[in-house]
Amino acid sequence: MLEFLKQPWPWWTSGAAIAFIMVLLLYFGKFFGVSSNLRTICTIAGAGRQVKFFDFDWKAQRWNLLFIFGAVLGGLISSTILKNDAPLELSAATVQDLQAIGIPFNGELNPAQLFSLDAALSAKGLVLLLIGGMLVGFGSRYAGGCTSGHAISGLTNLQLPSLIAVIGFFIGGLVMTHFILPQLF
Repeated sequence: MLEFLKQPWPWWTSGAAIAFIMVLLLYFGKFFGVSSNLRTICTIAGAGRQVKFFDFDWKAQRWNLLFIFGAVLGGLISSTILKNDAPLELSAATVQDLQAIGIPFNGELNPAQLFSLDAALSAKGLVLLLIGGMLVGFGSRYAGGCTSGHAISGLTNLQLPSLIAVIGFFIGGLVMTHFILPQLF
């Protein structure tokens, strides 16, 4: 049974699961977003005593904390119990693009040059994490939500601000991929 689960699933599986969850959330009048969990966790930790933004009834968001717990638990299960040791299959063009900016592809899901502890603890890695974290935090607050909240919940609810935000996310991703990332490596 586990061998079946370790095989790559069809691409549409995640789309169907996301659609099912969105229908449930719409039915119960809830909105999905990962950045709202950070706000809830900060409120639980007492940040509401210092910053008005964190002063709200976090108990109304308990259901959303289950999502984050489930995401972490799902990642843990998929990286341990359901781990597939077969090398990741990427298109030849993607492998060439990675090699062109100095990232060797060895079949792993996350290249060690980017995602190892050594890379994260290097001076360059720490600066990138700090600046990236600040940009993500500022951007999700300024945009009124994160990529998952806008792209999944916002577009499902046909919200124009979410469409504008998602277009901005894609433009930012393209700029990062084609202009900034090659300069960093």
